[in-house]
Parts: sequence; C-alpha cells; structure tokens
Amino acid sequence: MHWTLSQLRSTTAATFFVLAAISPAQGADPPAVGEPAPAFSLPDQSGHTRTLDDFPGRWLVLYFYPKDGTPGCTTQACALRDDIVRIRALGARVLGVSLDSVDSHRQFAGEHELPFLLLADEDGEVADRYGALRNLLVTRLARRHTFVIDPERRIAARFLNVDPDDHSADVIRFLEQVTADPD
Repeated sequence: MHWTLSQLRSTTAATFFVLAAISPAQGADPPAVGEPAPAFSLPDQSGHTRTLDDFPGRWLVLYFYPKDGTPGCTTQACALRDDIVRIRALGARVLGVSLDSVDSHRQFAGEHELPFLLLADEDGEVADRYGALRNLLVTRLARRHTFVIDPERRIAARFLNVDPDDHSADVIRFLEQVTADPD
C-alpha cells in the first residue's frame, strides 16, 4: 500500500492524540497556593547551576513550557521578554523551565534575545515536583504551567494550562495586585 503525504500526516497526528489520551498517570499534583515551593537545582543556558535559594527575598515567576523553538513557546517567551521591564519593576525575576538541554536553551535564548534564565530539567524531576511533567508514552514534555513564588518561598499563584498569548499580561496583573502599596 502506498500512502500519500496527506495520509501520513493525518495518521501521525491521530497517533499522537491517541497516545496523549492513553498516556499513563502524570505524577505529582501541582503545589497549591500557600504551600512551600519545591526546591530545584538546575543548569541554566550558560551551564551555571541555579537553585531556588539563589533568589532570596524576591518574587519569582517560574514558568514551565513544552519545547524550545515551538510556536506557542516562542510566543510565550517573547511576550515575557517584551514585558520584562514591567515585571522587574514589580520586583520579580522570570525563570523558564523545560526538558530541553542546556545547548537548546542557549540557542533559543540567543535567537530571541531572552533576558531571563532558562533552566534545563532534562530528567523531568523538577517538572514532576511541580505537577508539570507530561508523559506521552514515547516522549516527555513539561506542561504549560506557571507558578509565582513569593519572597518567603511559598506558592502565591499558579496558572495551569497557560495561554501563551495572555500569559505575560496575566502574570503582570497578579504581581500588580500583590505588590501594590496599600496606601
């Protein structure tokens, strides 16, 4: 039997969605608001190991994303890049996490001039602790989840199943609410 390119694409897409639907249990639940943020120790795009303790007394926007260079992940990263001055003015740092390698992160960050760290969670251990690991039988990816961590290292907000187009604006709105002067 000879397959046309259209038939192959259709069959490949259908297979992917079936595998996603029958994938095994996903591991840990995401930490709840108010819970301590799970610790991490991961290399960034320069190969330097970064930990939660490297950012004392700061708000952190820890965002998990599926894959460097894909359209949704590029949209999300570039929106955060474009809003980084506002985010930093609100006292927060941005850290991106995926299961991609240090080299992949280096290329992605350089290509899009990302002014924040990308952490390589190649074994998926940190994504699992944050309930962001997705096993699709043949591949593993991070789910598009974001956690805002307060200066006391507690989960202040969680954004699950993020829309890349609205993500940065949602994070900024939240940070504006929690960092607003009560006077």
